[in-house]
Amino acid sequence: MANDRRLKVLSAIVTDYVRTREPVGSKALVERYRLGVSPATIRNDMAALEDEGYIHQPHTSAGRVPTQKGYRLFVDEVARIKPLSAPERAAITALLSGAVDLEQVVARTVRALAQLTGQLAVVEYPSLRYAALQHLELVALGPERVLLVIITDTGRVDQRTVTLRSRGGSGARHDNGFDIADVVDPLVLERLRTRLNSALVGRRAADVAPILASLADQAPAEERFLLEAVSDELIAALRPDAEERLVVAGTANLARATPDFSSLGPLLDAVEEQVVLLRLFTSDDAPTGENRMRVSIGSENNDDALAEASVVTTTYGPGTGEAVAHLGVIGPTRMDYPATMTAVRAVARYLSRFLSPPET
Repeated sequence: MANDRRLKVLSAIVTDYVRTREPVGSKALVERYRLGVSPATIRNDMAALEDEGYIHQPHTSAGRVPTQKGYRLFVDEVARIKPLSAPERAAITALLSGAVDLEQVVARTVRALAQLTGQLAVVEYPSLRYAALQHLELVALGPERVLLVIITDTGRVDQRTVTLRSRGGSGARHDNGFDIADVVDPLVLERLRTRLNSALVGRRAADVAPILASLADQAPAEERFLLEAVSDELIAALRPDAEERLVVAGTANLARATPDFSSLGPLLDAVEEQVVLLRLFTSDDAPTGENRMRVSIGSENNDDALAEASVVTTTYGPGTGEAVAHLGVIGPTRMDYPATMTAVRAVARYLSRFLSPPET
């Protein structure tokens, strides 16, 4: 639709309906918005918008409300991401400042996003498979177990317990059909830790497996059984289908939006299971570059549980152009899209700034 005046009328209808949850009539548009045309012209424009499927009349003699098609046009052509107000910037800074690790900053981020938007907020932890390894630690937990600590450049920390098994040799005993090393030699453990960090720090997940295979070929006999066990756990942690972590806040915001949903139960079930949320983040048209915004409305979500909802998502990550995870909000289609998109983008930038290395 190329008619600028009709775009303004549609924008006014969306804005008014989002604010009041009441169908919008031509009289309200004349009184509340300076559209610069007569009431008769506005009525003609509304009739044209209705014929084209952008608005509809829910009841006889009632005003009009936006359709999913109308919201989509509004987002694509009308909505302009407005700057954050000073109080909004201060609120983000206050909520996110003082966080000392990734756990804290993600927890504060999801709360800030829920408060700023009044929607349900979702933040994905930085994926291990997209991050670079910063440090690996090996800690003996006993004669048969070692704790593997994986630390990435995004600040994520993952812990895995490694059970040590060897294929016989001196100092080994049998347990349930396996030969298990009796004692973890602290000197061997330290040498392996040094060797792994030297080879893997700065490497991404896709590079790890071949490097570990090369290390195994060169490893002395006393390190080999330990290296094999540690390698298995490290590769498992970095595999492409490894479980991702999501944090959710603002479920009560959805409950307050009950009038906008014919049934809230399926949506709440989907949020609780998180499978649908992960699918939204990993869909073919999900945002991939840094701070790429995506808005999906109603049936565009390709899930019955989200058929009456809108989802606004973007990415974040350290460095220019790097995206290691997603964040976003879920709410009714009757959403303040410009304000929501602004908040989502701003919070993503704050989170990316936290993950970025300090400038030198």
